[in-house]
Amino acid sequence: MISFNKYYNQFNVLSSFLIIFSLLLLIFKGLNFGIDFKGGTLIELRSSEEKINTSSLRDKFNQMNLGDVSVKKFGNDNDFLIKFENQNNKKNIIEEIKESLDKSFGNNFDFRRVENVGPKVSSELLRSGVIAITVSLLLMLIYIWIRFEWQFSLGAIIALFHDVIVTLGFFSLLGLEINLSIVAAVLTIVGYSMNDTVVIFDRVRENLKKYSDIKIFELTNISINETLSRTLITSITTLLALFSIFFFGGEILKGFALAMIFGVIFGTYSSIYIANTVLVRLNVSQKTILKDDDKT
Repeated sequence: MISFNKYYNQFNVLSSFLIIFSLLLLIFKGLNFGIDFKGGTLIELRSSEEKINTSSLRDKFNQMNLGDVSVKKFGNDNDFLIKFENQNNKKNIIEEIKESLDKSFGNNFDFRRVENVGPKVSSELLRSGVIAITVSLLLMLIYIWIRFEWQFSLGAIIALFHDVIVTLGFFSLLGLEINLSIVAAVLTIVGYSMNDTVVIFDRVRENLKKYSDIKIFELTNISINETLSRTLITSITTLLALFSIFFFGGEILKGFALAMIFGVIFGTYSSIYIANTVLVRLNVSQKTILKDDDKT
């Protein structure tokens, strides 16, 4: 049996540091919102000339005074993904870009995709994304509050917020782009983390009724070990799929896959060292369960 309970204090200190550090990053550095949320234009280019690289292309776009510009490889070596603000809101900006690129590089580019997101649409998408995450968190909280005693509910709530905040903190630290796919990833993380926590909590609850002479400190450790094989199988198989998406799924899916990888790791970790630690701190006992059963 693995002694997870020996490291409750150490990992609690680590989690506190991660949460505080993530909140400071979110407050002072903020998130790198993509064009989905701040508006702008996305262009997918394919070059017929192999000598063209990202740095020369980036320099050319910067000379056009388009605002913040992002240029990176997209799929093949000759494919590029360009994102820019279009801060002057020019209507014929794509035609101007084509003319400018033709003058500098020759007629070597195929504009395979062009997407525009206006300021009004982007603000609506941002608001919808925030609402979606907030509603999902509230619904999870309501479910866990009904499903378990308040001590269990508090542990699940803290673990849930830990996973979301730390994941967003890592995105802020690395300056990774936040778009609609990341919102979808965060919503998936919420469900994954809650599912993992509920599995362990169910076993803790069963063992509390079964073993009246074992303290919660040892009982949580027993419950974690009893559900460990299920936790590892679920986490490892999910991570294998996510790493495959990250390495072979293309540029568009990398952000989503990375957010999910962070979320699965933190979700598994928090189910063991956050949610269960709350039960230990609150000294949950068999009386807690029996009292709640008597009320129902």
